[in-house]
Amino acid sequence: MIAIECPQGSAVWYAERAGCITASMFTVARSKVNGLTKQQKLYVDALLAGKSEAAARETAGYKTAPKADVVQRALDGESVGEYSEAARDYAFRLAVERISGEPLDGGFVTWQMRRGHELEPDARMAHEIRTGLIVKQVGLVKTDDLAFGASADGFIGEEGVSEYKCFLAPEKLRAFHIENDADGIKDQVQGVLWITGRKWAHIGMYCPALKSADRELWLGEYERDENYIEELEADLWQFKTLVDEYESKLRAKAA
Repeated sequence: MIAIECPQGSAVWYAERAGCITASMFTVARSKVNGLTKQQKLYVDALLAGKSEAAARETAGYKTAPKADVVQRALDGESVGEYSEAARDYAFRLAVERISGEPLDGGFVTWQMRRGHELEPDARMAHEIRTGLIVKQVGLVKTDDLAFGASADGFIGEEGVSEYKCFLAPEKLRAFHIENDADGIKDQVQGVLWITGRKWAHIGMYCPALKSADRELWLGEYERDENYIEELEADLWQFKTLVDEYESKLRAKAA
């Protein structure tokens, strides 16, 4: 891990992120279309792991074997699924930033991003008061090859990290506060743990609108998941080859 000491949202922070595949975009980088559904993947993974066909169907919840062509191709070892338009656009943006060394959007800040930066100190303080822990602010951390990065919102001791979200969308607030579900940011959280090498993360969902109900801070703790990280890393290295491909084509055209 390479740690870059700089305030998040600063000119240095934006420059260091340019061309770097960052944790907040890992879900986009992994997004594909025309691939296996979750149920199909359970079935395929079970068979590839050596389970019987009946056991694989039971694992995936099928009454009969799925007939989709994509399932057979996956079982034959073929790569299935194509990158979504969002993933391709992100890869192209990164390729341009690698060449320019600057963020393609010039460091444009949306109102959601600005709100998050403004509320983060309050979220961190609420977290520290709730837990009694000391959270050290962090700038940007990168893998040694500089290909991947994460803006962890804080380090806790030697093994923990913190991540704060300040969502306003009702469906996201409901997922945290009612369904106790933080899976929507799982790629980012496990990605931060992968890059930093740390063992657990505290996730804080901060919403000042719920302060009168004493619910302004939803807090959850998540352990490092090595199996999930292994799959995440494999997908991200594959995505990196798409960025490499776009960069090569852009440089070849300019030559």
